[in-house]
Amino acid sequence: MKLNERSVAHYATCDSPADHTGFLRKRVERHHHHGTSYQRRWFVLKGNLLFYFEERESREPMGLVVLEGCTVELCEAAEEFAFAIRFDDAGARAYVLVADGQVAMEAWVKALSRASFDYMRLVVRELEKQLEEACKSLAACRKSPRRSSSGRKRHLSNPALQPLQEKPTTLENGYSTWSSGGCVAGGATSPDHDGGQTKPPPLPPRRRSAASSATGSPAPGISPAMLESPVPPETICFSKLHNWYGQEIAVLRREWQERQKRGHP
Repeated sequence: MKLNERSVAHYATCDSPADHTGFLRKRVERHHHHGTSYQRRWFVLKGNLLFYFEERESREPMGLVVLEGCTVELCEAAEEFAFAIRFDDAGARAYVLVADGQVAMEAWVKALSRASFDYMRLVVRELEKQLEEACKSLAACRKSPRRSSSGRKRHLSNPALQPLQEKPTTLENGYSTWSSGGCVAGGATSPDHDGGQTKPPPLPPRRRSAASSATGSPAPGISPAMLESPVPPETICFSKLHNWYGQEIAVLRREWQERQKRGHP
């Protein structure tokens, strides 16, 4: 492979973002002295190109490793945290590099293993496979039968499944009120689902106070106005009924508390 040194040097030092950078020690074979040594270099990974510089501030790379047709693996060496870049071609040079620590070594091995074009091709194939499966699943969902509109109408006609605002709610006292929140004028009717007219729920009958005497005289603390419902027959408003009955209960409760204080059951 022939590379334009000028273009490669410009790419190595341009402002394009790097995939990984850091200091590594690079093993150097010394054939004349029959030994090895390590040189500390600044490495920059961009795509599938691994550049190394003499210093971090250097403007021209000392060398380049094209990460194609190679594997990145841990290796046994005198130095700790060492790994190697080995190529498939027989007789190809292997690059032995040493990181400053375990975390740095793992980060470099991971970044270099994903830098090759072969790895990117595998990733693209896997993504294409996932996209194809997703498209098939979507097509199957679109072909599945949908519920008919008549089935939906039958579903809504079930009184137990109707929305609350379309159906009166039964209260504990056996009477009903509309959940729309407002008072419905007497004589007003509301259409039901069958197109007919429904009558407003009946009002509870007026009752005499349990605290009144046999002669009909009101008990102490209860005014005569409280004995009559403030709600006219032509009006159905649960809030007014609730307040009216609540006044009587409050008076009876106060009387019971006073008797308890006097010691009378």
